[in-house]
Amino acid sequence: MIEPEPEVLPEDLWRPRAAAHAARVDRFAAPFLDRRMTGRKHPVEDFLFTYYTQKPGQLRRWHPGPGVVLAGDAARERAGWKFYAHSAGGAGMELDAGAFATARAEALGFARIILSGTEARPAQFSCFGLHEWAMAYRSEENGIRHEYLPLRLGASGTDRVVEENRIRCTHFDAFRFYAPQAVALNELTPTRETQRDLEQPGCLHANMDLYKWAYKLSPAVPSDLVMDCFELAWDIRTMDMQASPYDLGDWGHEPIRIETPAGKARYADLQRGFAERSAVLRGRLLTAIEDIDAAVAATSGTISGTTPVAGVAP
Repeated sequence: MIEPEPEVLPEDLWRPRAAAHAARVDRFAAPFLDRRMTGRKHPVEDFLFTYYTQKPGQLRRWHPGPGVVLAGDAARERAGWKFYAHSAGGAGMELDAGAFATARAEALGFARIILSGTEARPAQFSCFGLHEWAMAYRSEENGIRHEYLPLRLGASGTDRVVEENRIRCTHFDAFRFYAPQAVALNELTPTRETQRDLEQPGCLHANMDLYKWAYKLSPAVPSDLVMDCFELAWDIRTMDMQASPYDLGDWGHEPIRIETPAGKARYADLQRGFAERSAVLRGRLLTAIEDIDAAVAATSGTISGTTPVAGVAP
């Protein structure tokens, strides 16, 4: 079997791509870093840097993914980067797909299960963002997560919306932040163990998490795909908070009034649009996992990550 030749990128081609990627990240990260230095918060724009574990400096590093050799003197610094190695032909630096697949076997396996399982299920568009309201339920007793934001309908009005609506959140990482009194109001009881069975492609949080899977598989996932997932998550977070019980008027965001029929209709329409965008990115992530497998097979004759560890979440 003839192994495919890797693509060799000369320095004058890949360095501008790396610089463009860093500038793309800085548009989002630089304001966050400035706020952090001065002790300020933003309820929408801080989220991807505080909830998720990828640091801005890590996100700024550009990676081409498997099967690409970076040539030139500037590539030598990657000898100190995790999962990079000198190419077999000595032309430059490339991803060590075998080392990556061995070290990240559980993450690869779990991501494959979540992404493919979510892709196969029907989307649900009737949650109306009530997970955020359930987190703020009985706030006079529990307090609220965003203590610096006023509740748009006040405490009693927020409680009434929770009590008068059907709540059926499928996403464990939203459900786990519910106020204690709201837990029993959810029609489902998502757990980490049932995540692989409940994730569905209409869920805003499942679609935001495409960014999580992308960066967890970095540097094997190309950075342009990581940032496409990041920007999707950014847009979803904005809509998610607009539909929340919080008043974001001082932050320049008009509410999506999901307590009204018109607000519910608008929410569901936007949710469908995000589901369509997410379907494309989910497919690209699954293809990226296949590319990792192919790169490993080309160099070692084996494919890693096809037997995930049951019940293990990275």
